[in-house]
Amino acid sequence: MARPGANVTGINFFTGELVAKRLEILRELVPGAARVAVLVNRSSAPSAETTLRDAEAAARAMQLQIQVFDAGTRQEIEAVFASFARERPDALFVASDTFLTTRRVQLVNLAARHAIPTAFPNRESAEIGGLMSYGASISDAWRQSGTYVGQVLKGTKPADLPVVQSSKFELVINASTARMLGLTVPDKLLVAADEVIE
Repeated sequence: MARPGANVTGINFFTGELVAKRLEILRELVPGAARVAVLVNRSSAPSAETTLRDAEAAARAMQLQIQVFDAGTRQEIEAVFASFARERPDALFVASDTFLTTRRVQLVNLAARHAIPTAFPNRESAEIGGLMSYGASISDAWRQSGTYVGQVLKGTKPADLPVVQSSKFELVINASTARMLGLTVPDKLLVAADEVIE
């Protein structure tokens, strides 16, 4: 990371590394949760495997039962939520995945329709009605990227620039959605949140 070598550098967003923390925050928001559905896109195999490994370990530590659901298309997302009518998980944990991020409007709408408290990896989902999100600040990462582009344009070799790691993480809680779900956001989370959406 400090010396990537070749002609490459970059930014590590820490998406997968935050699985346990996001699950912990979801548990604090929904203290009565015993069964949590984990939505992954297995066509992104390495990312999905890492998410599942970390979620399973964290769930064991919190004495949560998890059930894994796979969706790689809009129709598969619809089918997963249709199965929730039978399975009825206490909460939903959405994996960090490019496809699932692009389907955030569908996911937020379905979570609201089925009244399932849902944790997302990106703030945009909480901004449009998702219960909560916890993840790296994308705007801060873009700022870091811009700084690197400027350095490269001024002549710095990418190989001389260490891979930067995200240093700003955001907890966004949608208090309006929490009220709709009959949840009381603990004061501890209200104080810790970077943004509380009313």
